[in-house]
Amino acid sequence: MAKKFVNADGSSNVKSFADLRQWQKERRAKKKDLSYRVPRVEPDLALLHSNRSEPTVTFVGHSTFLIQLGGLNIVTDPVWAKTMGFQPRLSAPGIAIEALPPIDVVLLSHAHYDHLHLGSLRRLPGDFVALVPDGLAGWFRRRGFRRVEELSWWSETSVGGVAFGFVPAKHWTRRTPWDTNTSHWGGWVMRHGPDCIYFAGDSGYDGLFREIGARYGDIRVALIPIGAYEPEWFMGGSHMTPEEAVQTFVDVGGSIFVPMHYDAFRLADDTPKEALDRLLAEWERRGLPRERLWTMPLGNTRLWSADETTIMK
Repeated sequence: MAKKFVNADGSSNVKSFADLRQWQKERRAKKKDLSYRVPRVEPDLALLHSNRSEPTVTFVGHSTFLIQLGGLNIVTDPVWAKTMGFQPRLSAPGIAIEALPPIDVVLLSHAHYDHLHLGSLRRLPGDFVALVPDGLAGWFRRRGFRRVEELSWWSETSVGGVAFGFVPAKHWTRRTPWDTNTSHWGGWVMRHGPDCIYFAGDSGYDGLFREIGARYGDIRVALIPIGAYEPEWFMGGSHMTPEEAVQTFVDVGGSIFVPMHYDAFRLADDTPKEALDRLLAEWERRGLPRERLWTMPLGNTRLWSADETTIMK
């Protein structure tokens, strides 16, 4: 019998059919404006293909980023899918998958379809190693991926001089009716020299983020989800609100906040505009420096210097 994973507080986030039916009933009664599209820019492909020294982060969409760190090209939760279930993607990826530089490392946060897309994995350029949560390596190997390393919470590995730590999140996972929570979920901390990047994956709010901050201490850039939170009574255990995302940023001690998980797929009842508006309102309410919040257009690449207060682009 397959091992079943749980959250740090022992919860599994499995909802009842009655809960699901109640949410769908509420959803049908709502009128939402889905006309807003996240801004996009032409990606700087010349930079991305030539850079092997400067740390960069490029927003592809949803939870997919191209991160360049320590000479490596790293992709998080690679999803270039045009649909999710029966719903079309709200905004196209910021970089075409064919335009990527060769990928060295793929980081997976968990096995939900909007984070783990087989078609995208098979199209990625490069002979990459996949770093995946505990319980997920077998899925990769059965599909022909041989360079796979499985990590449990708080464990670390290194690739080409970059350290990768798998850290807890509060979530759950399922790909079929028979594999609920048979693999784990979490976030990733990447470190090379003074540069430390936190990719939160998918998570509800939890006090465990303070422990992540205490263990790593000098996170320069924090990629944190802000969408798929409505209705909060249903989503709260596995997705955070924009206000909770700001608290997560404070808890981990980040210097720069990059929001994610709000632009591409309609997974809940909130909209991209609502998520961004609430994020900015909470940022301003707390009096946080506006230059530390990077609401990145799709396709945009940002660089930073050794002094994290200096934004280079």
